[in-house]
Amino acid sequence: MTTSRNKIYPRTNDTQTIYLKNAITNPNISVGEYTIYNDFVNDPREFERNNVLYQYPINHDKLIIGKFCSIACGSKFLFNAANHSLSSVPSIHFRYFLKSGVLIKPMWLLHGTIKAIL
Repeated sequence: MTTSRNKIYPRTNDTQTIYLKNAITNPNISVGEYTIYNDFVNDPREFERNNVLYQYPINHDKLIIGKFCSIACGSKFLFNAANHSLSSVPSIHFRYFLKSGVLIKPMWLLHGTIKAIL
């Protein structure tokens, strides 16, 4: 069995699927062996730019993806800097964090390392 150690493309003549670990350059993104990513819209080697959003170095957010995962085209990973105003329509259930209209904990304290697809 051929290992994924240095290969970008797991299949000959298929440039839409890559071993994601070998295409990542950001030290705050960790990907396990044999995890693949398929992108039929953009170059899959641009995963960091197109799929990992709002991950700014100053926030020290980390993305950890395990071994043997398969990530679909268009999957997005949103980070701490994606927060928005409490006066706008929320994308998560703020009622869990609010008591009588007062924020129980600052929202940025509820964020940190995202462990996904483990």
